[in-house]
Amino acid sequence: MKKTDFLVILIVVAVLLPFFRFDGVYKGYTDFNAAYPLVLAFLKFAVLATFGEMLGLRIKTGKYNAPSYGLLPRLVVWGLFGVWIAIAMGVFSKGIPAYLDRFTLFNGVKDAMGGGFTGLKLLGAFCISVMMNTAFAPVFMTLHKVTDTHIISNGGKFSSLFKPIPIGSILGKLNWQVQWGFVFKKTLPLFWIPAHTLTFILPQEFQVLFAAFCSIILGLILAIAAIMGEKK
Repeated sequence: MKKTDFLVILIVVAVLLPFFRFDGVYKGYTDFNAAYPLVLAFLKFAVLATFGEMLGLRIKTGKYNAPSYGLLPRLVVWGLFGVWIAIAMGVFSKGIPAYLDRFTLFNGVKDAMGGGFTGLKLLGAFCISVMMNTAFAPVFMTLHKVTDTHIISNGGKFSSLFKPIPIGSILGKLNWQVQWGFVFKKTLPLFWIPAHTLTFILPQEFQVLFAAFCSIILGLILAIAAIMGEKK
């Protein structure tokens, strides 16, 4: 491990420790989350998802940052994605149980999602996760790859946020063997569906936070995908 690795660990501990040591910090978080959920979703994903990508960069290059990486534009993009994800989670977590509740097999699932852990709640959480990861996740992951490529192609400059994104050109050059064969085909059923099943079992106030923590894993997955793409 390098000195920077120890520094990163110390920063992570310093940020997380107050939530476990001081009740006021935790209460402040829950109160702010209840009042401004989308603002906090922006901050959660901006910080945690970007940190996940930095870990991925560390695995790939040995460094947490690079001139063309574009730390600031990635923070902004991840924050905006965080708002989008939080809204999607709200839509799927409310809509899927309400729809399933119409069928005898799933009768009571809507009420079960608001209570303690039961088999019916597990079934509901699994259904929400499957729908979200088959309908929403592929679009999100592809768009994320597009924005990443755009930021890198502009040298990681903050001005990349204000330049038109050549979506068609980027999609045409995307390594779909890796995007489909690894990112979609393997990570969605083997990691994301189980992870988001657990997410939707949790109390609502922790769901977006847990999803943001999962985005740290996403950064590592994308780093592996990038390495695989370079080997093709």
